[in-house]
Amino acid sequence: MSAAQHVDQVLLTAAAVMILLAGALVLYRVWRGPSMLDRAMALDVCAALMIAGIAVRSALNRDAFYFPVMLVLAFLGFTGSVGIARFIAVRDRPPDPTRSGEEGR
Repeated sequence: MSAAQHVDQVLLTAAAVMILLAGALVLYRVWRGPSMLDRAMALDVCAALMIAGIAVRSALNRDAFYFPVMLVLAFLGFTGSVGIARFIAVRDRPPDPTRSGEEGR
């Protein structure tokens, strides 16, 4: 094993450890998050961490097979985040005071 391969191995292992640590912290935020928006953001970060973990695995194996999988996960994470944000925006919208008394007129 050359020095460059050894450095690659060490860096990718360190990246995997950091991704696992970040995943544990994200799960803590999902479990304890004080608001629904905190939990939604934590799930979005969880999707990004899954993509990063797959990328590290792909780099360790020197295999490009998982790149389409990462692309699909990125698309699903984005659409899920947008859907959750729209749901929260509609649910948390304050009542409009100008419309409250005009329904009966």
